Amino acid sequence: MTGAIKVLAIEDEESIRDILVYSLRREGFHVKAAATGEEGMELLERFAPDVLLLDVNLPDADGFDLCKRVSSNMRIPILLLTARHDLVDKVLGLELGADDYMTKPFEIREVIARIKAVLRRRDIERNGAARPLGLISLSDRLELDRSGHAVFRDGQPVKLKPKEYELLLLFRDHPNRVFSREEILDHVWEMDYDGDLRTIDVHVQRIRKKLEESLIETVFGVGYKWRGRSRSC
Repeated sequence: MTGAIKVLAIEDEESIRDILVYSLRREGFHVKAAATGEEGMELLERFAPDVLLLDVNLPDADGFDLCKRVSSNMRIPILLLTARHDLVDKVLGLELGADDYMTKPFEIREVIARIKAVLRRRDIERNGAARPLGLISLSDRLELDRSGHAVFRDGQPVKLKPKEYELLLLFRDHPNRVFSREEILDHVWEMDYDGDLRTIDVHVQRIRKKLEESLIETVFGVGYKWRGRSRSC
């Protein structure tokens, strides 16, 4: 197993846990699994996985609390597994540090694809990447690689969560349009939302902080609009 990507799955449903372990091992991953939060946290320290699959509903712990704890102390991609279809829960998980989420029931092939995607983003952050062709200039310092789903500041990759990237792309593709918060949720989350619209404000603030520029302009009383460049390099 030397050199294999290590995946830790913390999942209390035995049938799901077994299929994750079986399928990921067939794919060549080195996999360990835990049925409780306590067992999972112990394995996390000893096993030092490259990716964490974390169930939100555990018998002895709140998956959101564990997600926040892990993301605050370790640089490890987290993929949440949840039976909850409420958008509020999904947004909360991403805001607490998760890199992606899957809603049960899910296809194992999609789980594998999501794992590979977060690993590619991790490798770009660690090692940098050759300058892609066809970059889109967002400002003097920022460029967007649409094909690679990446943003670069001064040639170095900037880590954006999936919804942060989608939000940035929405504004960039509609430079003259003012979007209300309700319209943003409809375009980016693509489902009805009955929760707090301030989640949009949180995402915009995080994009501004990560990019170190205010490319998204606040239109008071209405919503947001794009203020950066929109032409390809």
